[in-house]
Amino acid sequence: MSDTVFNPRLLQHPHGITAVDTEYLRPGHAAAHIIVDSGRAAFVDVGTHFSVPYLLAALRDRGIAPSQVDYLLITHVHLDHAGGAGELLAALPQAVALLHPRGAPHMIDPTALIEGSKVVYGELFNTLYGTIVPMPASRVRQVADGERITLGSRELLLLHTPGHALHHYAVVDEAHRSIFSGDTFGISYRELDTAAGAFIIPTTTPTQFDPEQLLASIERLESYQPESIYLMHYSRVTDIPRLAAELKDQIKELVRISLAADGKPNPKEEIREGMRQMWRERLAAHGSTMSEDEQRELLAGDLELNSQGLVVWLERRRKNLARGK
Repeated sequence: MSDTVFNPRLLQHPHGITAVDTEYLRPGHAAAHIIVDSGRAAFVDVGTHFSVPYLLAALRDRGIAPSQVDYLLITHVHLDHAGGAGELLAALPQAVALLHPRGAPHMIDPTALIEGSKVVYGELFNTLYGTIVPMPASRVRQVADGERITLGSRELLLLHTPGHALHHYAVVDEAHRSIFSGDTFGISYRELDTAAGAFIIPTTTPTQFDPEQLLASIERLESYQPESIYLMHYSRVTDIPRLAAELKDQIKELVRISLAADGKPNPKEEIREGMRQMWRERLAAHGSTMSEDEQRELLAGDLELNSQGLVVWLERRRKNLARGK
């Protein structure tokens, strides 16, 4: 390992922001972001254990010393975003990890997080995520909704944004009209771009998806009128009003598809097929020339995880209705 050269795939964006491919699943699937201001730096999300060498190589490429990194801004503790955070923190002597109060305990003691992820991913867990290093409690800070932090000369606003997960927050850079949304503002793979711009889809993965919360969180982010939103999957998008409208419309359509599937012999398969058909029609309207087989291959993981999340939401909704909630 020590003799391996890690060449990070980097995208340089405006306002001191660099996207680093975390090399999760495939190139162009997941990006951590480095923010640099006045000689100080922060990571927004960090990928997995296997991503850490690429992130450290990206610092070297940018001429940033590990001691210049002040924060790991972990939007939520799903392992494609946070799995490498403990290991990376150990290599950054001045950094503090900022986490949602619901997520922080799971990074200090990741036992429950690991076991829950193994339920979802099974025997693929070790291949996808490797070692999860606990964080020292002394280097973890829980962030309140609306809290502001300073990075160099830049102020960042941290907003709790449930819907994808209860332990989720977003990072708002008001001065530069930019937001780092984690998974709240969905997924936009660059392979799906057309002359009409980016194509976006929601992510409803297990186990805490809530459509009403997610719609409210998207509208909260919209209220800051961002020019750019930085997604983990995959990096910078603009034309935010169009994408927000598309995202909200799809969430409502997924609710309709899921409710129609409730009570069927195989609701997950009904939901998956309805989602696949929705994306196929919307991609065609967006001007995509990607074949149906290419779409199926690119979106297979999202179809599977989103379907799981929607089934869990249906089960939770059914229980809440039975309790009169």
